[in-house]
Amino acid sequence: MENISVFDMLKIGVGPSSSHTLGPWKAAERWISELKDEGVFSSVEKIRVDLYGSLSLTGRGHYTDVATILGLCGYDPRTISTKDIDSIIDEVKEKGEITFGDEHTLAFSMKTDIVFNREFFDFHPNAMKLTAFFGDNQSEAIFYSIGGGFVIKENEKISNQVAKLHFPIKNAAELLKYCEENGASISEIVMKNELSWQAKEEVEQDALKIWAVMQDCVFEGCHTEGILPGGLNVKRRAGILYKTLIGDSHYESRSEWMSIIAKKESNNQNIFAWVSLFALAVNEVNASLGRVVTSPTNGSSGVIPAVLMYYLTGVDKNATSDDIVKFLLVAGEIGSIFKKGATISAAMGGCQAEIGVSSAMAAAALTEVRGGTPAQVLEAAEIAMEHHLGLTCDPIGGLVQIPCIERNTMGAIKAITASELAINFDPSDSRVSLDEVVKTMFDTAKDMHSKYKETSEGGLAINVPVSLPAC
Repeated sequence: MENISVFDMLKIGVGPSSSHTLGPWKAAERWISELKDEGVFSSVEKIRVDLYGSLSLTGRGHYTDVATILGLCGYDPRTISTKDIDSIIDEVKEKGEITFGDEHTLAFSMKTDIVFNREFFDFHPNAMKLTAFFGDNQSEAIFYSIGGGFVIKENEKISNQVAKLHFPIKNAAELLKYCEENGASISEIVMKNELSWQAKEEVEQDALKIWAVMQDCVFEGCHTEGILPGGLNVKRRAGILYKTLIGDSHYESRSEWMSIIAKKESNNQNIFAWVSLFALAVNEVNASLGRVVTSPTNGSSGVIPAVLMYYLTGVDKNATSDDIVKFLLVAGEIGSIFKKGATISAAMGGCQAEIGVSSAMAAAALTEVRGGTPAQVLEAAEIAMEHHLGLTCDPIGGLVQIPCIERNTMGAIKAITASELAINFDPSDSRVSLDEVVKTMFDTAKDMHSKYKETSEGGLAINVPVSLPAC
């Protein structure tokens, strides 16, 4: 049984990809810690990075090389000023050296010391090998970035080790059983488990910090225009749409901004426009190396903020911080069920593992705060994923822009629809369970051709001609 906290699923990091950016970054951090534990860190004379499989094929478009360097230099993805990233990388290029672990300087060339290999490893398609040289000796470590910022070595378990959880949850059936036996909501069961790691006040503070980053991301995306980096010349649309929807309203604070949005006319057309705006805003920030929350991945990081914004400004304008905490607890738990029973890695499962999972997470969370029963909450997650089955991952140019940004809007709208269906019908009449759809998603992932799994070797990636600048 893997012990996965809500805050393992919802992690603060830097875009554009949790598996191709945040994962390699964290692998570099972990490698440095291991070298220090072995007592050899200070003896390292040279380092080399080898990227394999999907990390290689779409690595440049996902800034895998940039993220790895930032990790090797000792920067924290949770706190680094994203505005400084370009200057940091430019300095590495110009000087031909890095400050390894923020402690000692090593010669380093981005052109020769980061190698992109087409080879795929059997264990997982996102592999990277980090090599340290000490005179005539060397030490290697192979890491796998398995989605959502999770990094492991071969056959290693993801386990946030703690005292035994109050309610060890492997699948949706077990979660529902705990709710029924204890007369509890899903968020109450999840909170009880989170108390194995930290006090309730800390859980609430961490959840609200997650929401603050999400809200900042929406705000920044709404107030930014221009062209996204990477060479596709994709025009930001959130800022343009936002001006149309907000009109001539003025505000001095985030709370005033939220209030103004809540007061806007709530006809059906506007609801779709606002939800789409929120999702676009987040993923445009993500695509430009901005700070986002994996939910469960960076590529799908716009779905949950969009649906939560929809709830706070359109469904329950009197919602409290407790409702936000409940929303995020449920979303995180649903994500962990998919993580345990299937995958959240597009390189393994296609985009159904990213947008599909995020839509299921958001649908369940929305149903929880709307007062749905535990069975209805799980039914909402099932409906959302059922209608993402088979979704491929075919990013043009290896960039998290086309079709990724728009897919977040679709995932958010489907989540709202799934919640609406689940909360208005008896879940006992459903013929498909969440666990069955989790298994089906993983079966589909295993059957899916590799070219549709974040390689940019199929689908839109080869049918839409692009000419990207040389790296």
